[in-house]
Amino acid sequence: MKDVITPSISRRSFIKTSALAGGGMLIGFNLFQACKPEVAPPVDISKLNFNDFNAFIKIADNGMVTIFSPNPEIGQGVKTSMPMLIAEELDVLWDRVIVAQGALDTKNFTRQVAGGSQSLRQGWEPLRQTGATARQMLINAAAAKWGVNPSECTTNNGVISNANGDTLGYGDVVKTAATLEIPENVTLKDPKDFKIIGKDIPNVDVEKIITGASLYGMDYKEEGMLYASVLRPPAFGQKLASCDDTEATVIDGVHSVVKFGDKIAVLAKDTWTAMKGKKALKASWTTDTQLESTEGIEKALTDLLNGNKFETLRADGNVKKAFAQADKVIERVYESPFLPHNCMEPMNFFAEVTSDRARLVGPIQTPAGTARRVARLLERDPEEVSVEMTRMGGGFGRRLYGDFALEAAEISKISQKPIKVVYSREDDMSAGIYRPAIKYKISASIKDGAITGYHLKEASVNSNMYGLIPNFFPAGAIENYQVDVANYNSKITTGAWRAPYTNFLSFAEQSFFDELAEVLEVDTIKLRLDLLQKVKGTTDERIQYSPERLENVIKVAVDKSGWGKAKSGVYQGFSAYYCHNTHVAEVAEVVLQNDAPVVKKVICVVDCGVVVNPLGAKNQIEGGVIDGVGHAMYGDFSFKEGVPQDQNFTTYRLIRANEAPLVETYFVDSDIAPTGLGEPTLPPAGGAVANAIKAAKGIRIYKQPFIKNMDTKAPLG
Repeated sequence: MKDVITPSISRRSFIKTSALAGGGMLIGFNLFQACKPEVAPPVDISKLNFNDFNAFIKIADNGMVTIFSPNPEIGQGVKTSMPMLIAEELDVLWDRVIVAQGALDTKNFTRQVAGGSQSLRQGWEPLRQTGATARQMLINAAAAKWGVNPSECTTNNGVISNANGDTLGYGDVVKTAATLEIPENVTLKDPKDFKIIGKDIPNVDVEKIITGASLYGMDYKEEGMLYASVLRPPAFGQKLASCDDTEATVIDGVHSVVKFGDKIAVLAKDTWTAMKGKKALKASWTTDTQLESTEGIEKALTDLLNGNKFETLRADGNVKKAFAQADKVIERVYESPFLPHNCMEPMNFFAEVTSDRARLVGPIQTPAGTARRVARLLERDPEEVSVEMTRMGGGFGRRLYGDFALEAAEISKISQKPIKVVYSREDDMSAGIYRPAIKYKISASIKDGAITGYHLKEASVNSNMYGLIPNFFPAGAIENYQVDVANYNSKITTGAWRAPYTNFLSFAEQSFFDELAEVLEVDTIKLRLDLLQKVKGTTDERIQYSPERLENVIKVAVDKSGWGKAKSGVYQGFSAYYCHNTHVAEVAEVVLQNDAPVVKKVICVVDCGVVVNPLGAKNQIEGGVIDGVGHAMYGDFSFKEGVPQDQNFTTYRLIRANEAPLVETYFVDSDIAPTGLGEPTLPPAGGAVANAIKAAKGIRIYKQPFIKNMDTKAPLG
């Protein structure tokens, strides 16, 4: 078993705070002043002469370094951790670094996307190469000045030295260095020499966050800007027939009313007036087709599961034969509802469209894709569209879709004014892009006390599992294994929701494995470990997970949780899962209060490769666990004749601060390149809690949210 880092145990109050802050709110942090008395007062950067070193780095003549973070920041911490990679290889003191958000730059930056927990994984090598290359150019400049070979020079914390004992600061040679030829094949640091990577670094925006400084899209404003509040069809499947804007246009502060497509925007001097004007609109709507309700969609999904119109994503062996020869077949159906994203910061975006350009500013996870969509909408050359990114108050997949940015661009084009579209909470919840409702039918055949076949069928609204998911565990562990999918086409817009598909699939599969262990009368941990043994040494290149790494996190979780040794009145549930290139095992601890299950603690073990910023990583892990617990327990959303039935938090249930469990985190020590962290700890949480509830109450749950479905009976199988 590998060594693990000392655990992070966070109380409920801090967990809630860290989730809101997007980083550890442990200490105040000043980028220009270290906690040492001899350090000079904060530097007035407006008086410094910064030299553009490359798209990522600027170095001032006094040695201060500005590092641009290229990827969107949605609270996952990349604005801190990505510059850490550059600073490490550049070999500068972190307190001499200024971090700035980079704008969309498709020529110099690649994959400026916040999604799929890929930012650090994709940036690990390129960003370190960027820092190392700049460092080598600085060395080359100093060596030329001294007339020595660059190989005789070393760096330490922004200072270059040679064998003669001469020293030069980066600021002394930056002008010359920036003009030199870019070296190739630079050497990266040995991990044992890391000074920044692996250290707890506070979020670079934490001071602005806690003081309420302008930082988010909602904060952004410009002189002469108008605010737009948009009236959209109240039901999915409806179109605009007519609109009377008489009462809206006479409201003091309303500038104008703009109609575009099936939407109407009220433009005003501020958000309150714009929203007041929207309420004064009198619109009528037409319906082309029958409007959809949750009950009808659930029936359609059930019919798909029981039908034969499937696409097979993976088929090993002969599942049909295995089931025909089985002593017993176990079959269970698992169900999940639609879910909204409910970011703390509602959707918003600024756009200024003129005759020669389209300038957009706001919170977006996909700036390049959004710029292309805006260019198509406006029939412009993509180079005429620019996107500047603000920090986002949550994303969870919702801000992958730039529909709100397109609205701003179209309204600006029509009105010839700089426009900021702002959603109300009701807009955000009723005009969303939702997690699709999904049903799984999982079946297993048992022969002579062993699992001989496994068949997973999925019925989903609008889309199905990504191609990689059929190659996750238990693929490769069961000889006869098949994954089939079918989808129901709906007018309700659906899309990625934090840890797409696995957010619910993990609960279904991990609950099913626990139930299989009961039927087989074997220990649930042993069942998983025995299956993993069958995958070791596989030559199947389709398998995405590492059986060795998954086995290890399972064993560490068993050890650290005291599995099977909980004190009286504490019930444990286990779950282990691989997604977004990361292996996670979780043990949930539940107690009964007035016969109701309460999740008190979750022990979480993570193998995510090198942990770049442990402080930020712990925040991501804890947030993912709490999000997973909260939505599995309480998340529910429905439609009636195309209309979302929840419009605000008065009726939509989220986990509350006093319900957030204590999260105990362990990292597996690793020298493998970083893998995902924004999403992987969410999927296993639901399964761990469901299995703990089974231990506490003897009830198997097959449908989310748990709080409404604890009396669900298992289908016959």
